[in-house]
Amino acid sequence: MKYWKIAGKIIVLCALCALCAGIAALFSCDKAKQASNAAGTAGAGAAGAVAADAGDVVIGVFIPGVMAGSATYEMLAQGVERAGKEKNVEVKVVEAGYNQAEWETILTSMAASGAYSLIVSSNPSLPAIAESVSAKFPKQKFLLLDGRLADNAVGVAAIYTVRYNQTEQAYMAGYIAALESRELGGTKVGLVAGQEYPAMNEIILPGYVHGAQAVDPSFTADFRVVGNWFDAGKAASLAQDMIARDAKAILCVAGGANEGVVQAAYESGAKVVWFDSNGYAIRPGTVVGSSVIRQDKLAYEKTLLFLEGSLPFGASDIVGVAEGYVDFIEDDPDYKAAVSEAVREKQADMIARIRNGSLVLQE
Repeated sequence: MKYWKIAGKIIVLCALCALCAGIAALFSCDKAKQASNAAGTAGAGAAGAVAADAGDVVIGVFIPGVMAGSATYEMLAQGVERAGKEKNVEVKVVEAGYNQAEWETILTSMAASGAYSLIVSSNPSLPAIAESVSAKFPKQKFLLLDGRLADNAVGVAAIYTVRYNQTEQAYMAGYIAALESRELGGTKVGLVAGQEYPAMNEIILPGYVHGAQAVDPSFTADFRVVGNWFDAGKAASLAQDMIARDAKAILCVAGGANEGVVQAAYESGAKVVWFDSNGYAIRPGTVVGSSVIRQDKLAYEKTLLFLEGSLPFGASDIVGVAEGYVDFIEDDPDYKAAVSEAVREKQADMIARIRNGSLVLQE
């Protein structure tokens, strides 16, 4: 009996020793596994860090209006989304609607959320709005196309702006408008704008007049303002009156209201010049010029610079014909069908002079 008690104690002791050995082995394996994982992480190096950073990046595209019917904003979103797709970065589009009074509130909300590594937008009015928002949220970074900050702007270290040479763009539009208006017996050109703003009053309108007067020094511009970016009925009424007063070709820079200008010109036998995007297909035969910007290209390239850590925040740039971001569409079949060869040759000669630097148009 005593023997069995001693044997039982020995068995229990052996079991305890085996258990301890097992636990020790388990800890040893776990440490080895941790060491192996640490070595693997060190071997991955910067690539792992880049992947983690990319996953944390979200870019917001602020549309000051709506995308539907606005080629400019569609190009903006497409360019940013293309860059995001290439770098595996999430892109969210926010449409702020036509009420400009609400834009700053919506942009402030985006910045306050802290959800966006970068906010991208495009509109001449956005730099001033972003400056106000930046004062409250100085860490929020902005990439703004088609606009520039005022020379006395402060607190803009997180804002980068790049604008188009709209003097070149408007000059090309004014040149074709004058050629076409003269063909129809007109004595002036027209311009319908959605609203008045510094770039319109100080750059686009003067550049447009300059281009028209390069064709005929006696030409003037009939300038009308809709008051918003969507009232096609009012735009049509303005265009009808302009056409009756001998403006036989009209440049429209009025957003959704452009539709009214096109319809009025079509019904009256007048012509329309499109701005920012290719508009010939909108009403073939009526739209006789498209003075464009390469917004998708610029948005794509500048977003890539941000993702690569090379976007120069605090700076402001300007791009134009020479850089390939401003152009006039000459090879569209609808352009060739609507515009006489003689007029196209004159337009082509003027554009060639801008491209080769013999005609310099500075803002």
